[in-house]
Amino acid sequence: MNQRVDSFQLANAIRALAMDAVEQAKSGHPGLPMGCADIATVLFTQFLKFDAADPEWPDRDRFVLSAGHGSMLLYALLYLTGNKAMTIDEIKRFRQLGSLTPGHPENFITPGIETTTGPLGQGISTAVGMAMAERHLAAQFGGDLVDHFTYVLASDGDLMEGISQEAIALAGHLKLSRLIVLFDDNGISIDGALSIADSVDQIARFKAAGWAAERIDGHDAKAIADAIARAQNADRPTLIACKTIIAYGAPTKAGSEKSHGSPLGADEIAGARKKLGWDAAPFDIPADILQAWRAAGSRGAAQRDDWSRRLLARDAAARSEFSRRASGELPTRALNEAVAKMKESLAAAPKEIATRTSSEQVLDVLTAAAPEMMGGSADLTGSNNTRAKGMVAFSANNYAGRYVHYGIREHGMAAAMNGMALHGGIIPYSGTFLVFSDYLRPALRLAALMGERAIHVLTHDSIGLGEDGPTHQPVEHLAALRAIPNCNVFRPCDTVETLECWQLALEAKDRPSVLALTRQNLPQLRLANDKDNRCAAGAYELAAAEGGPARVSIFASGSEVSVAMGARKLLMERGIATRVVSVPCMDLLLESAAEDRAKIIGNAPVKVGIEAAIRMGWDAIVGADGIFIGMNGFGASAPAKDLYKHFGITAEATADAAQKRLG
Repeated sequence: MNQRVDSFQLANAIRALAMDAVEQAKSGHPGLPMGCADIATVLFTQFLKFDAADPEWPDRDRFVLSAGHGSMLLYALLYLTGNKAMTIDEIKRFRQLGSLTPGHPENFITPGIETTTGPLGQGISTAVGMAMAERHLAAQFGGDLVDHFTYVLASDGDLMEGISQEAIALAGHLKLSRLIVLFDDNGISIDGALSIADSVDQIARFKAAGWAAERIDGHDAKAIADAIARAQNADRPTLIACKTIIAYGAPTKAGSEKSHGSPLGADEIAGARKKLGWDAAPFDIPADILQAWRAAGSRGAAQRDDWSRRLLARDAAARSEFSRRASGELPTRALNEAVAKMKESLAAAPKEIATRTSSEQVLDVLTAAAPEMMGGSADLTGSNNTRAKGMVAFSANNYAGRYVHYGIREHGMAAAMNGMALHGGIIPYSGTFLVFSDYLRPALRLAALMGERAIHVLTHDSIGLGEDGPTHQPVEHLAALRAIPNCNVFRPCDTVETLECWQLALEAKDRPSVLALTRQNLPQLRLANDKDNRCAAGAYELAAAEGGPARVSIFASGSEVSVAMGARKLLMERGIATRVVSVPCMDLLLESAAEDRAKIIGNAPVKVGIEAAIRMGWDAIVGADGIFIGMNGFGASAPAKDLYKHFGITAEATADAAQKRLG
């Protein structure tokens, strides 16, 4: 760092850019960047291991701005440290269409952004997954290749969101000592003083969860540096509560909610410039200050070079495996061989089992072929069947383990999975009941937005779970999950489809997947040894019409495909040519080319959809005038067979409805 430039001047560069960009956009949040500028300056100039020339360096420290509304802090840091993509013109285009500076940080748009944040609580919870990934990969590949910290800048809003409790409890339990959270403790929220809504002692709260925690002056550079140094040597995760003044330097709006989410205004900015001793023009950074920041941005180049030499010193096999996993590429040959072998076995010896059990058997095969797969469950391991043979638990005593006991923390689990996927080197999957997808949906939505491969095994997928009743029987959940863009929802009908759907989920590098699986046993309907993945089209003809062109086409997913096959048998006995189309992934079907989709749907005069869920979404296949056999309300508590009969989801009801429509 240029010795003539002190930390306060460097921090003022962040403040100035934040004020100017928000003012020009007439939109944004200047308060946090101005209040946290001192914290960020100390972290980025003295501690953060990174090289601005290579924002994808695998062993860089991760910095997560959990308080994503303060995005100009991050954009200013990227520009000042010399990130090639972040130019001053992009800073001037803050919050404009097509810019690299959107209102909230988006990692799929802006190089150097580790994760998309904005929904409060998600960033800190995602960071827990990053810290888990770091420890796991260090245990697998060694500390000479994987040895970095995950830093989080969090707001009081992040800590009020319920997901934060799930995340900090998990991190404390796992003793993730490479996780350091810097809390912007400014005492202000949108409605005013934080005290009108919250009085939690965050220091005591974090300590109770197994963290080290302390409070410091967030505008004292030495205090900040000393606290980070202590945190780096702690044997557990650390919270540093930094007492700050929101919009530090603003003459009348500092310390006020008025600076949170609105431009300061020309007069206030002029007053802030005077108070801070900053006389440069808008968007202009004095040369000596910019030079000092650029030096900080290149400080990690030597560390990156040393790391590259250590990687090259590894034997070819280890080097290749690390690079493959870091890139996210699959061990394609091993996976394809494993899939082919299992298909051959299933053709020789069909199985009538629940698809959750099918999934367990598939995982035994796939996790052996793909060591990057890291599983888990929200305290439902025995129900979700997500622990493959030989999987050892990931714990504070064994970070090499590949199975995570998340506890009853569905939301925190999903966010941690996002963090693992974003970190790289891991393909996370985990399980809970489908009905509890409501608890994890915000994190799943972010995975879809970011295009991250996280796989959710959601079992007990319908009224077929039986006696636990309507509180546990998902009805609207399939439709709700299918409504998320860029997310594949798979509902396989048997073990063969379960295998194919798992293969597709692994191959979908740019999106999350859901596997909705049954509690009840299902017959194996795919009996041939198909070389191709028939589920890849989203839907396919399972049974063709016989005795002439199809007069009825029945479309079904999951457990209802066997119902469809039973209805086809009845209709054919009545002389009605009927075909059955299995729909394991409606999303892939609807994404396919129109002509391909039309061939699969066909032109039978009567189209029937069957799913033990609500109708929403099925009109895209059967048409608004098509028949739907499914649920119109909530379920009930009874054995599964009684429920299917009670709600009319049977082969007989389907055949009768189709025949009646034919007239």
